[in-house]
Amino acid sequence: MAVNKSSSSLPSHGNIRPSLVASEATPQKWTTLEQTSDLSKPRQIILNGHCFEDEFSMEYEQKLKDVRELLKSEELENQIESLMLVDAIQRLGIDYHFQEEIEAVLRRHYMEATTCSDGYFYYTLHDLSLLFRLLREHGFSIPADIFNRFKGKDGVFEGKLKQDIRGLMELYEAAQLVIEGEDILDEAAKFSGEIVSNRLKHPYHKSIARFTAKKYIRDSEGINGWRKTLKELAKMNTSVAQTANQQELAKISKWWKDLGLAQEFKQARNQPLKWYTWSMASLTDPSMSEQRLELTKSITFIYIIDDIFDLYGTPEELTVFTRAVHMWDHAVVHMLPKPWKMCYKALLDTTNDIGYKIYKKHGYNPIDSLKSTWASLCDAFLVEAKWFASGHLPTSNEYLENGKVSSGVHVVLVHLFFLLGINRKTEGAVQVHDISDLISSVATILRLWDDFGSAKDEQQDGNDGSYIDCYMKENPGSTIEIARDRVVNMISSEWKGLNKECFLLNQNSSNFSFTKASLNLARMVPLMYSYDDNQQLPVLEEFIKSTLFDE
Repeated sequence: MAVNKSSSSLPSHGNIRPSLVASEATPQKWTTLEQTSDLSKPRQIILNGHCFEDEFSMEYEQKLKDVRELLKSEELENQIESLMLVDAIQRLGIDYHFQEEIEAVLRRHYMEATTCSDGYFYYTLHDLSLLFRLLREHGFSIPADIFNRFKGKDGVFEGKLKQDIRGLMELYEAAQLVIEGEDILDEAAKFSGEIVSNRLKHPYHKSIARFTAKKYIRDSEGINGWRKTLKELAKMNTSVAQTANQQELAKISKWWKDLGLAQEFKQARNQPLKWYTWSMASLTDPSMSEQRLELTKSITFIYIIDDIFDLYGTPEELTVFTRAVHMWDHAVVHMLPKPWKMCYKALLDTTNDIGYKIYKKHGYNPIDSLKSTWASLCDAFLVEAKWFASGHLPTSNEYLENGKVSSGVHVVLVHLFFLLGINRKTEGAVQVHDISDLISSVATILRLWDDFGSAKDEQQDGNDGSYIDCYMKENPGSTIEIARDRVVNMISSEWKGLNKECFLLNQNSSNFSFTKASLNLARMVPLMYSYDDNQQLPVLEEFIKSTLFDE
């Protein structure tokens, strides 16, 4: 966030709340205009030192075909190896190619397990944990109490299981899909975590597959059979995805430069690389280029409007700007100062254009829903501006409820909902109001994670306003450790809520692209807020380097 020094013991407005990401000490760090200047040029795929454009395409398509046939193979049908194949495909981040085949494999396993009274009895700890995780991820109803068979008469997990490291690692992974009230999965996470948590610092369910895929490939070196085929396909897929992402980043950089807002708002963030990274990480399918581009434009305006409220204008001027956003009319642009007119017009033009593109593709224009997200975002920013101006520190509940909106998550996910055509795909069975709880969980995870101590804005100077500050003020006897433990528990609870909402939505496979993107948004939060002692973001930089530029 922006620097606003104040002699008051209250945090400055710029520090009271981070939105989608915090800003950096060097505003140009994430511009990448120079780095991306040549990225729009066609890129040739180089294999073994030779250019094989046609050969590459043919080999790529053949490997996709080979894996599809493998997923349909009777040799793997109803065997645990087919689950391991599905798991490997997902861990390599190439599952979007095989959704129908994966669904068929899992349905066969589900039918086999649920049509017999003892359908789960013959599974090992590893195999049952893997089955549970994959079925739940894809919306199949599977009860958590199937793990009771691994408990002793005393009601706790049997001690002999501690020798089964492979099984415990999979149990720990499965326990990450817990929803509220499933005490047995909380117990499973604690039991297995005591043994394997150091080996699984980044559980699959809470990690970006594309970021962890390279490690999975390295761990598969020397392995033949279908794993070798998958590894080769994953490497080729990385080249395809990088080419698409680099070209998209070049387009976003050009769009941002042509918009001219960086010149009008010189103190505002100028970070197209970071803005695009959110979209790139959330929407992993290379075919979703248009959705990534349009989503990045919306994310851009979250940043810029946030900075306008932080750096430009009085509460009175910000009230006028907020009223103008509510009116959503070019005719009221005269109400605004000159630089703000450009931003306001660009916001309306960009959002209206997104609505029209959705109309052309899906047959309806969601502009009313889109513009209402911007109005509520500005409302939340204005509340914080008034808190700062009055010297008022809100209660922790007031702070969090408003902070969930000012995070900008609802803007992103509502735009994403319509860009993916979820309303049309489900034939109206899922409406935008049906994702409100999911939005709340992702927004709370983002908002609280930044408050959890390690994330400090690289431009902050002075007091760091946070949920923890508000909580400790209204609970004078609390220590910082108590407050942080509370935040950890709240984040854990929100993940349970997010798991539940994704599970419910995934019962209709048409929603899978949206739930996956929503989960990826939550998974990106630690990368965006993992500041080191030098207030830099090395994990995020590694992710971007690995995803966009490393071969």
